[in-house]
Amino acid sequence: MTTDGRRLHCLVTGASGYIGGRLVPELLQEGHRVRCLARSPGKLRDHPWAAHAETVRGDVTDPDSLASAMRGIDVAYYLVHALASGSRFEDTDRAAARIFAEQARAAGVRRIVYLGGLTPRGVPQRSLSPHLRSRAEVGEIFLDSPVPATVLRAAIVIGSGSASFEMLRYLTERLPVMVTPSWVHTRTQPIGVRDVLRYLVGSATMPDDVDRAFDIGGPDVLTYRDMMLRYAAVAGLPRRFIVPVPVLTPRLSSHWVGLVTPVPASLARPLTESLRHEVVCGEHDIARYVPDAPGRPLPFDEALTLALRRVREAQVSTRWSSASVPGAPSDPLPTDPDWAGGSLYQDERQRPVEASRAALWRVIEGIGGDNGWYSSPLAWAVRGWLDRFAGGVGLRRGRRDTERLRVGDSLDFWRVEEIEPGHLLRLRAEMRLPGLAWLEMYAETDDQGRTRYRQRALFHPRGLLGHAYWWSVAPFHSVVFGGMARNIARAASEGTGGRRSAARIRRARERRSVREQRPEPAPPHQE
Repeated sequence: MTTDGRRLHCLVTGASGYIGGRLVPELLQEGHRVRCLARSPGKLRDHPWAAHAETVRGDVTDPDSLASAMRGIDVAYYLVHALASGSRFEDTDRAAARIFAEQARAAGVRRIVYLGGLTPRGVPQRSLSPHLRSRAEVGEIFLDSPVPATVLRAAIVIGSGSASFEMLRYLTERLPVMVTPSWVHTRTQPIGVRDVLRYLVGSATMPDDVDRAFDIGGPDVLTYRDMMLRYAAVAGLPRRFIVPVPVLTPRLSSHWVGLVTPVPASLARPLTESLRHEVVCGEHDIARYVPDAPGRPLPFDEALTLALRRVREAQVSTRWSSASVPGAPSDPLPTDPDWAGGSLYQDERQRPVEASRAALWRVIEGIGGDNGWYSSPLAWAVRGWLDRFAGGVGLRRGRRDTERLRVGDSLDFWRVEEIEPGHLLRLRAEMRLPGLAWLEMYAETDDQGRTRYRQRALFHPRGLLGHAYWWSVAPFHSVVFGGMARNIARAASEGTGGRRSAARIRRARERRSVREQRPEPAPPHQE
């Protein structure tokens, strides 16, 4: 809210993008009303904040839709750019910014807030990369308009989903030895996404006479090489060896980035071209209007730790890059691209079950221990032996209770991470692996009201060895995981698994215990 307690009405463009999707809940939390402009409003419906914000259809290049969207707006956030639209993205960005500024003036908007790129000092604009040149030009268009503007200029934003950060993530995780372009020695000043959002929110309540650009960055000035080495340290990876090669031009290095990472070439090329310029903040005047709390802005390592927290805390969702995670701006959001959030391999199976969900759940909850894993006992045994040979727990732990599972229970070389009774059992692997692994089992009902068993094995690789491990075992998944899904569905349909089987095992153990406790018959009397 403003100092006089008035709620502002904010328009957020680019709400389906990396920053916009994270800004909306921050504005709502501050008590502001939010209207989102989106070409496809349906993309926003899975956000946790969707029910609390207004969404309208429109496009920043369409004056009519903008005029309607800006009606009654106090602060208009411009968080879009045409970087991935093709070679003429500069023309598109220029035209869209002019339309936006004009419609803001016509609607009586009090302030435009724009997040642009940090540009190098002393470098003529014509010498900048097309990406940086376009971001700078858009900022100038807003500053030249009659509407007061706040233009925030940032370098690399540290957070899951930021294209620059994802390039850093994939290069570091996948390559223990890197032959890199010379731009790895270019200095930059990264900033955590939480601080970017804090400055964006604070910009809404700046005095009306503030009409200028601000450099925003974290406290650390680092080279790309520094960031990769520190990423490896924070992520628990072995030290990376980086060998710069001057002959790799920005064009060639963009192909190299495209080969190693899933970041699209349309994004990788302009971003790598921008890396040849040193981008360091020339001032920190933003603190006059958005004061920094102790420890803010966040140091690089802390921002990095937050960006990787999702993996460290082993939070797995329906889609790795599409989780509805409220209040966690460093984590993936439903509208993030598929390549955001790091690599997550998965093997998913589902089978119809001719039984009730309750019968299926009995089989799921009774898995492991003496009941086994419903597929290829030899393969599971071999995996257990290998794990023990590597110093792991193997399969010797079994399970605490033959009928019930609780969160935290050990289950052979798994640990029960989550249970939704009658629906979900999630296990986290405690075997020795070059990464993190989970196994999920669901009892569900399909659209026709029939019972369905769904199973997902997930693996988040650590380093190149993790990727190699997944692809080396992938050929066996149809046998192990396919057989598992098939046999669990059959056991539920036939009523031969889960607690019934466990009860039979328990009775057999009781009978064996009784036999062992019977006194041995006395030997025949010898005369």
